[in-house]
Amino acid sequence: MPIATHIAAKLPLKLSLRPVPHSAVKVGCAWLIMAVLSGCSTLSSLNPFASKPEPRNLPAPLVEFSPSMNVRTAWTASVGNAGTFTFSPAVTDGSVFAAGADGTLARLNAATGRDLWRINTGMPLTAGVGTDGTTVAVAGAKGVLLAYDAEGRQRWKAQASSEILSAPAVGQGLVIVRSVDNRIAAYDVESGARKWVAQRPTPPLTLRTSPGIVISEQTAYVALPGGRLVALAMSNGGARWEIAVGDPRGTTELERIADVSGAPVIAGNYVCAVSYQGRVGCFDASNGAPRWAKELSSDVGLGIDERFVFAADERGTVTAFGRDNGVGAWRNNKLAHRRLSTPVSFGRAVAVGDGQGYVHFLSREDGSFLARVATDGSKIIAVSPQVSGGNAIFQTQAGNVVALAAE
Repeated sequence: MPIATHIAAKLPLKLSLRPVPHSAVKVGCAWLIMAVLSGCSTLSSLNPFASKPEPRNLPAPLVEFSPSMNVRTAWTASVGNAGTFTFSPAVTDGSVFAAGADGTLARLNAATGRDLWRINTGMPLTAGVGTDGTTVAVAGAKGVLLAYDAEGRQRWKAQASSEILSAPAVGQGLVIVRSVDNRIAAYDVESGARKWVAQRPTPPLTLRTSPGIVISEQTAYVALPGGRLVALAMSNGGARWEIAVGDPRGTTELERIADVSGAPVIAGNYVCAVSYQGRVGCFDASNGAPRWAKELSSDVGLGIDERFVFAADERGTVTAFGRDNGVGAWRNNKLAHRRLSTPVSFGRAVAVGDGQGYVHFLSREDGSFLARVATDGSKIIAVSPQVSGGNAIFQTQAGNVVALAAE
C-alpha cells in the first residue's frame, strides 16, 4: 500500500512539519501534503452524488476460539478523554497515576481502582504520566511542565521550549522531557530549575506520536524522530552514544519517516527499541553496540520479559523474538489492521489492545489466542499497558482506565 495512504489510515497518527523560513511555501506544502494524505478531490467532495471510495484495510474480523484463560475486569475508573493526545498510566508502589486532556490527574489504588486523590491541574494536558512514586509529572498546554508530590500538591511549574507529547520521565532527582522541537530538557525534581538541555536534529517530516524516555541508573535513553536512539548522561545531558534503530530510506520525505516508536525498554544489559519503517532490535546499554536487529515497522512500543521481546507491527501482526538472539519464536497475524497497542507480558500471556477497545490475550509460548475482553466499546487503546500485581492495566482513548485480572 502507498505510504501516504497508510499514514492517513492510521489515525490518530498525525504528521508534523518542521518550520521553514518561507511561511508561504510552508503553508502551501502543508496543504498539499494534507490533500495527498486525505486522498480527497475538492470537486468530488462537494458532489453529494459522487461515488464513495471503498474503505481500505478493514480490521480483521474477530477470530472465534475456545478461551483457555479466564480473564475478568477487576475495576474501571475514568480520568477523561485523551482528545488528540496520548496518555499512558504509570504504576508504582501499589498506585496507578493517570491523566486526561481536560486537566484531570488522579492517583488510584492499583488493587481496587479507588481514588486516593483526584485533582484538576487547571489547564489542558498533552502528555503524562511520569512518576518515581514521590514526584508526579505531566505536560500541560503550550509546553508547560507540571510537577506534583505523591499527595497531589503542586510542587512547581516550568516552561519547556515547545509542546510536549511524550510522558515525562522521572528518576535520579530529575524530570526529563522531550519537546516537539527535539530538545531534551532536565529539571530538578525538587525545585523545577532547569539543569541541562540537549538539542538533536529534527527531520523535515515526522509522525505526531510520542516516542518515550526511560531512565536506568545514571543514563536516560531517549527515543527520537528520524529513527535515532540516544543515551544521555543524567549528570549533564552529554551523549554517551547514539545509534540508528531505523535508517530513513526512500526518495520522498514520506517514505523516509523512520521515527522510533514508544519508549525504549531495558532488559539487563540491553536496551531494546523499534521504529516505524525501520527495525526492531536490542543494543548494548553501555555503548549502543547492536546485539541483534530485524526488519520491522511499528508505530507502538515493545513488550519484554525474561525470554522474549514482543512487537506489534503496523499491519497488526504480533511477533515474539528471542530476547538474547532475536530469533523469531512465533507470529500471530490474525489481528490484521486492528490498530494494536504496545504488547505487554502478563503471566502466561501477552496482552495487546486494539482500535475497537478489545484486549487480546495470546499465549506467551506460541502466540495462540487464550482470551479476549471488551473494555468500553469501540474506543481505541493506543497507549502502553502496565502490569501491577495480578492486573494488566489499560487506558483507552476515551479516558477509561481498566484493570484486567487473570484467574
